[in-house]
Amino acid sequence: MKKFFTYGVAVAATALTASVILPAAAVSADSKTVTVGIVGTSDADLWKEVAKTAKKKYGITLKTKVFTDYNQPNKAVADGTLDLNAFQHYYFLENWNKSNKNGVKAIGKTFITPIRLYSEKYKSVKKFKKGDAIAVPNDATNEARALVLLQSAGLITLKKGVDMPTVKDIKSNKLKLDIKEVAADQAPSSLKSVEGAVINTNYAQQAKLKLSSAIYVEPVNKDSKKWINIIAASKKNANKKIYKEVVKAYQTKATKQYLKKTWGQAELPAWDITLK
Repeated sequence: MKKFFTYGVAVAATALTASVILPAAAVSADSKTVTVGIVGTSDADLWKEVAKTAKKKYGITLKTKVFTDYNQPNKAVADGTLDLNAFQHYYFLENWNKSNKNGVKAIGKTFITPIRLYSEKYKSVKKFKKGDAIAVPNDATNEARALVLLQSAGLITLKKGVDMPTVKDIKSNKLKLDIKEVAADQAPSSLKSVEGAVINTNYAQQAKLKLSSAIYVEPVNKDSKKWINIIAASKKNANKKIYKEVVKAYQTKATKQYLKKTWGQAELPAWDITLK
């Protein structure tokens, strides 16, 4: 995910001037204060803009708590030490809930970040030759997503009915492509030694790869819902009015403009696109 969340997956002047680490007892002590957990700081400036809207329109003081990994934000929301989080897509949350008693629920869409196939050797997926190597992320969620991308590009086919495919679930591989599993953050550097690599957008950006240089982009269609990033709350608090107001503060024209200006086509406003 970029966000794994995308990757994966992924803060108003006085309302949110920096990332705030709060002790559990301090979270939401003020009924008009909401704390949102994010992973890393790539979206910190965006949440500053959302905080301005939340304060102006709804009187909410919006804060962020920065996490360094994907394991803690859902736990914190589920146990009540954190109000909301915004770092994951539906697919990640679904799998997390299966192992954690379904304690967290999506309450609003944020963006979708298509992953891309890059190559320093070819300009088209049609140029791949027999025996070529393609790197894919080795973590379960991103590997599954990368393999589905390769299937949509016509390079492989996967067994039907597999929820989270791995290389073992490749049914057809006419070019006998060597699918190499690598750590997601190492995918950009692997381009030097393979003919292609599926790279999460956040790592592509960190490696200064131009998104326009990708030779194939994950289609955004009716099958893309699971890759939409979300704002999530604990199941018992999912219908809180103040949390719904945070979602409304996010889903604005200002946020759309920020996404376009900052990320171009890398992050698309998921609440405002039709998946066909």
